[in-house]
Amino acid sequence: MADITSSEKRKLERLLGMGSGYVLDFSNRTFAEFIEESVRRDIYDARYDHGSGSKANRLRAFWSVEGNHLVGKLIEDLIAFGHESDSFKNDGNLPEECLRIAARLKASNPVAELDAFHALVDERDFETVARQVREVIEKNQPEAGLDRLHTFVIKFVRTLCEERGITVTREKPLHSLFGEYVKRLREDGHLESEMTARILKSGISVLEAFNDVRNNQSLAHDNKMLNHDESLLIFNHVAITVRFIRALEDRLKKVKQREQEAAALDDDILLDHRWNLLPTRRAALFLPSSSPSSRAARAYYQLRSRSPTGPSSHVRLSKRPTDRFGSSVPVRLIELRTHGLHRMPTRAARP
Repeated sequence: MADITSSEKRKLERLLGMGSGYVLDFSNRTFAEFIEESVRRDIYDARYDHGSGSKANRLRAFWSVEGNHLVGKLIEDLIAFGHESDSFKNDGNLPEECLRIAARLKASNPVAELDAFHALVDERDFETVARQVREVIEKNQPEAGLDRLHTFVIKFVRTLCEERGITVTREKPLHSLFGEYVKRLREDGHLESEMTARILKSGISVLEAFNDVRNNQSLAHDNKMLNHDESLLIFNHVAITVRFIRALEDRLKKVKQREQEAAALDDDILLDHRWNLLPTRRAALFLPSSSPSSRAARAYYQLRSRSPTGPSSHVRLSKRPTDRFGSSVPVRLIELRTHGLHRMPTRAARP
């Protein structure tokens, strides 16, 4: 149960317009979708049945059932949605007061990086164990979830290794897999500092010790559980590492996506809108003669209609493409018809 006072509940209910049974301007469907996206909960599950079962009553039940961090996150997301939909025009400072309530609830969570524990891929088993890890944290019972945390980390590291082309077998222990993953990051130049590399390398020995904790001090077997404070330390250490790796992988994926999009532009044509007035004319366009550098495709080529009487000097390159080292990229001249943009025979390359 979230630690929300009666005064705080009144403020939240007034801000979210819950007096009439609604929550902001959500329909039943959009409300369920929003809750699922925000906190991965089914708001129409039986445990949130309360009173009439209205959206407002289900939200009240959510506050009564769930822990501080989850409730704080949902309140924060609801307020953000309300701002986007311009729902708080006449509420004065009330949104800011409610945001402070959400911040207090989130700050009370024993593991700061709780949101890091989500499945990397859309896999039922992975998401199930991730949810169980989050639940023990929300209940402030880390000692009861060490075995689930270990399972999560195994799935997390195996997924990372598979994406990097590292051989994964059930016989290969967790710390060995993580060591190969860190080595691949260094070889591929994805770590900018030696200190980051050393911190991650220290995680190899930490995960080796985690194997022993899982086998001998968790509920994986009939063991005496590790004490609360040390269990909390393990959770926080793992959470910080997982969060960093998630951020790193997300950044690398975005870089790769941009490179792929740029490469796809190699054969794209940027046309001046004035071509619409010249349906029978021809025009010439400079394009990279090959695609050694995706950055070359980003250059802007200015097109002008080719004069019926003059040479192709009326076509000029407004910015000569260069590679990532600043060197000029060879170009070739292509003739195109304005209707259909059929590629014509290639002419000699121009300097």
